[in-house]
Amino acid sequence: MQAAETASLLPEAPEQAPLPEVVDHVAVARLYGEPLFALPQDLYIPPDALEVFLEAFEGPLDLLLYLIRKQNFNILDIPMAAVTRQYLSYVDEVRSRNLELAAEYLLMAAMLIEIKSRMLLPPKKTAEGQEPEDPRAELVRRLLEYEQMKLAAHRLAELPQYGRDFLRAQVYVEQALKPRFPDVELVELQQAWADILKRARLVQHHKISREELSVREHMSIVLKKLQGRRFALFEDLFDPSRGVPVLVVTLIALLELAKESLVEVTQAEAYAPIYVRLAFTPA
Repeated sequence: MQAAETASLLPEAPEQAPLPEVVDHVAVARLYGEPLFALPQDLYIPPDALEVFLEAFEGPLDLLLYLIRKQNFNILDIPMAAVTRQYLSYVDEVRSRNLELAAEYLLMAAMLIEIKSRMLLPPKKTAEGQEPEDPRAELVRRLLEYEQMKLAAHRLAELPQYGRDFLRAQVYVEQALKPRFPDVELVELQQAWADILKRARLVQHHKISREELSVREHMSIVLKKLQGRRFALFEDLFDPSRGVPVLVVTLIALLELAKESLVEVTQAEAYAPIYVRLAFTPA
């Protein structure tokens, strides 16, 4: 008895929607989320719903190119009879509804009829004996140029465009009132100081002074060093502390003294010490 009362207190389970009887077919449409497997018998279709609108084409050339490409016709050898017949059927459909729009297409229809009639006539021979021009040549040229421009426009339309394919990102960054300085490590300070020292060495100023040295003066100095001595070592006559220029001038002074036979330079053997002494002067 209690079980029955408990069951009566529980909410009733919602009824499941019945499955459609046709499960093997694909739904032709959905109405408020429910699949429709067959069109209703009382479906009302407005008369304007089946109208053929030529506004979908961008002009007579676009319509003509559509008819040729749809049936895989060779654009260099257009079957004028079939194309003209299909073209006129489209134009007749739109004439009854939009005369202003049909006027533009009627001009192309007249051109197609003219080309068709010229193809039925025997070709005229030219004076130079060349083959007559195909009546369709001008139309083919215009169709090829139009197709190239249409393909180029289609490729341009496929490129990403601002506002259609992407938008410019705009981000607002709120800046803090207190500036935040970067953290600097000790190694970075050492490297910065080393760079400063390196630049300081590059901008040092060097003062170059010119010292005037006399060969005759150093010849006298060498003679004074040799006076009162039997001989002197070649190395003892030079004073390295006075710099390279003085050493060079001293060597030149020795060579001048030897040239003038005022000193004698002797050596016992190869690689032996070199001695310098005053030249012997007979009494």
